[in-house]
Amino acid sequence: MAVTPSVVAAIRERARDALFARVAGPEGPRNRARIHETPGPRWFLPDSAIHRVHGDTAMFVGGLRALLLQSLHPLAMAAVAAHSGYRGDPWGRLQRTSTFLATTTFGVADDAERAVSTVRAVHRRVRGVAPDGRPYRADDPRLLTWVHIAEVDSFLRAHQRYGAHPLDDAGCDRYVAETAVVARKLGVPGPPVTVAALEEALATYRPELHGTRDARLAARFLLVTPPVPWAAKPPYAALAASAAAMLPGWARPELRLPHLPVAESTLVRVAGLSVVKAARWVMTAPG
Repeated sequence: MAVTPSVVAAIRERARDALFARVAGPEGPRNRARIHETPGPRWFLPDSAIHRVHGDTAMFVGGLRALLLQSLHPLAMAAVAAHSGYRGDPWGRLQRTSTFLATTTFGVADDAERAVSTVRAVHRRVRGVAPDGRPYRADDPRLLTWVHIAEVDSFLRAHQRYGAHPLDDAGCDRYVAETAVVARKLGVPGPPVTVAALEEALATYRPELHGTRDARLAARFLLVTPPVPWAAKPPYAALAASAAAMLPGWARPELRLPHLPVAESTLVRVAGLSVVKAARWVMTAPG
């Protein structure tokens, strides 16, 4: 069969639908219509930095990097291991997270407020005792801050490396400030509003961070044994390797991840860029 433009378009649309279904879930089309088509005021304008970052497929790399980095706080990881169900329902967790990000970034203000209220209600119920004997609760302001700054740092770094339109220095500061709007509503006290403040906040957590057994198991699940179809394993492996390569140098030994500087600066980076570009091409298919 000749590979005509119509055949390419059909393949692209099928790939888009399959990828969107994985990321957004069965309610994805309905949620997308509500988020993007409902009239009304929104927290962020279309030309905002947060729209640019969260609307780019570099988020696939940033999301994986955020999960790996967040796992290095023992109390945050204990809460995830005990309450998130990431092993039993990893796609469900991804879909809930992506819907929350889309709603608060692109949706109308009323829907964004409801999404935040739902998350805060969940956080109030998540509490327990970590393997090291320390109690934790998901609405602890210090844990909320750690999860927020690790996420923002990861999303921004991935965008600057793999995004279609990286931000200038002022744009990076705007992104950090815009994410702080959502963070405050989630209960984060005084979130950073500049890149410099973000880096300072991350540094204050370094003494608290180390790799636990649960963190290493989570890293193995994310990087080595993810529940993805065979056809998706090569591109997923490129995204996972790209995410791991962007971790701070001190984090690799904590998660027992190899550090291969030459390969990471050449093969891994090229592979990650290729997969992100391919995903961007697929996700911008008409329809």
